[in-house]
Amino acid sequence: MLARQRVQAGMIVVLMFALSACSQPLSTREKGTLAGGGLGAASGAIIGSTIGSPGAGAAIGGAMGALGGGLVGDQLQGVENRAAYQQRQIERQNRELRRQRRELEALKNKSSSDGEEY
Repeated sequence: MLARQRVQAGMIVVLMFALSACSQPLSTREKGTLAGGGLGAASGAIIGSTIGSPGAGAAIGGAMGALGGGLVGDQLQGVENRAAYQQRQIERQNRELRRQRRELEALKNKSSSDGEEY
């Protein structure tokens, strides 16, 4: 009976942790870590079951997969961040170009109206 209560308590803690992680969207790094950890744990469990220790295989595979997935996710997130920065710069430069075109048009209109007065 004590073991069952421990399992239930553990499941409650895991569920609370999973729900608290849903408070905001996952970053690319976090998605990579989760995907890598899941694939690594599944692969490790399969490999570990051939030698009679699926739990150990899943733990080792999960850790290695999470590490690899986190590294890949980090690189992808860096690419996303750089692309977003460049897009913001392009938008800022486009706004500046539009402002300068309006100013140039206003100067042309002013000079043509000044020329008509003489």
